[in-house]
Amino acid sequence: MAAVSIRNISDEVHRALRVRAAHHGRSTEAEIRDIIERAVRPPERVKLGTFLFGLGREIGLTNEDVACIEQGRDRTPVEPVSFAE
Repeated sequence: MAAVSIRNISDEVHRALRVRAAHHGRSTEAEIRDIIERAVRPPERVKLGTFLFGLGREIGLTNEDVACIEQGRDRTPVEPVSFAE
């Protein structure tokens, strides 16, 4: 896993982080990880599977439609790309 160092945090911000961490019952480091995680990956983001499911429902895709698509799929194993000449 990657490591990040954050320099020049004011004493006031550091103190607030420690208080917030204690309130949530975790270390300051764990609190900072949680804050960053929520900032860059908010829980309300739409995930691909959820989006595709909603799209299918929106256009009226039925289980029979999905079965027809599955029958027509090419199930030949994919050959890996070779970059050697």
